[in-house]
Amino acid sequence: MAEGAALRAVRGCLAAFPREARELGWPESVPYLDRPPSPLEFYREWVSPNKPCIIRNAISHWPALKKWTLAYLREVVGPKVVSVAVTPNGYADAVFQDRFVMPEERQMLFMDFLDIVEKKVTSPNVFYVQKQCSNLTEEFPELVCDVQPEIPWMSEALGKKPDAVNFWLGESAAVTSLHKDHYENLYCVVSGEKYFLLHPPSDRPFIPYAPFRYWKAMMRFPQHPLFSRLNNPISSAFLGQMALYSSISQQPTTYQKMVHLKLWMRRPQRRCLGSLWTP
Repeated sequence: MAEGAALRAVRGCLAAFPREARELGWPESVPYLDRPPSPLEFYREWVSPNKPCIIRNAISHWPALKKWTLAYLREVVGPKVVSVAVTPNGYADAVFQDRFVMPEERQMLFMDFLDIVEKKVTSPNVFYVQKQCSNLTEEFPELVCDVQPEIPWMSEALGKKPDAVNFWLGESAAVTSLHKDHYENLYCVVSGEKYFLLHPPSDRPFIPYAPFRYWKAMMRFPQHPLFSRLNNPISSAFLGQMALYSSISQQPTTYQKMVHLKLWMRRPQRRCLGSLWTP
């Protein structure tokens, strides 16, 4: 009897933890800065307490803001073969039924990808340039001169240069699945807009995890749904991989009670997101 009461008390404390953590330290909305901070200010106010922010006027000097039209990208990068993620519904690296599935990674001419983005060519699938591991410097070095591959005030604040600088371009249907990073991130919107749903690290115990087989999609998908044709699991080391649920409708009430932060980012803005936050 006493043990049951103690267990209920512990569960009650855990249930109140996210709310109390927000009251003590997390913002109710993501704050905006009108200028880039100094390295000391950035570390003291944002990195150390692990809080997100949106920085205005941080990339206004980038040539990319004026130069990166689809016509310019077609001229500069169009003839190159690049890696493009292809899915039937816009969800890459996501849970589908009882599998954690990666997208098809198609090698294609960048100009052919732009034809799809511009609707010059129709396709039932969703295409997204989203490769990690510093694809800006590895696959798109022609565009590096239009941006900053290093942000001086952030490098000084963290005491090191970035491990990766990525270039992402996709259709409006492309969705990034719920995940968390063990890195400090700066996300820069050069064109268009991006919608984020953020959970602080204190929400982690209430975001449901589950074991899924880790599958790799095949290279061509003539039928829908895309993930109905799969290879064998790539390695037993990936069996039982922990994956975040990608659909809120699948999630139990503990998650639905969480109060996440919502924000729209439009050009030209830069978002700072601390490690272990879940976008």
